[in-house]
Amino acid sequence: MADYCTLSELKASLRITDNVDNTLLAQAITSASGWVDGYCERTFEAAGTAAEARDFIPSSRFQVLPIDDAVAITSVAIDDDLDGSFATVLTTADWQGEPINGRAGGLSLPFMRIRPLEDGYWPLDVFEHRATVRVTARWGWAATPDVVKQATILQAARLFTRLNSPLGVAGFGDMGAMRVSRYADPDVEMLLKPLRRQGF
Repeated sequence: MADYCTLSELKASLRITDNVDNTLLAQAITSASGWVDGYCERTFEAAGTAAEARDFIPSSRFQVLPIDDAVAITSVAIDDDLDGSFATVLTTADWQGEPINGRAGGLSLPFMRIRPLEDGYWPLDVFEHRATVRVTARWGWAATPDVVKQATILQAARLFTRLNSPLGVAGFGDMGAMRVSRYADPDVEMLLKPLRRQGF
């Protein structure tokens, strides 16, 4: 798992100039980055240069198949006789990576599903539910989105400053104790909501 912001970026947001709390700040960044992944149900790591094969379980023979985020798909193979060999490699005319042109909902996005076309289809193992589609691709994003970096900074700052209120009390005012909200920062949710996997 990658951290989505740097230590210097978080320190700048908190106006911290010394190195006393560097370890705690780094832990907050890693925790916030993991929270972002869990909230969005995907990771935002930049893709490497090498292609890797990953296997997927289709739920229908002719419907779109959700896959991990990929900036480039090299090949799609299927396990036609359910022997684990993935011997049948589909031609590029038999499948389509989506979203088309790498855009959806006004956002630049990697491929996150494939659609069977022409003679393409997904074999189903109705008894053992094994993976029958193997996709070779460069997995990840072209670059970590700016909104993910900003959301991580906000969430990491929230986690770090939370150390000043270990019992959930941020301070006392005229109306009594001021408690820390138990919910995610609404600005963080606003930034990440368009990128949540379930939204697509």
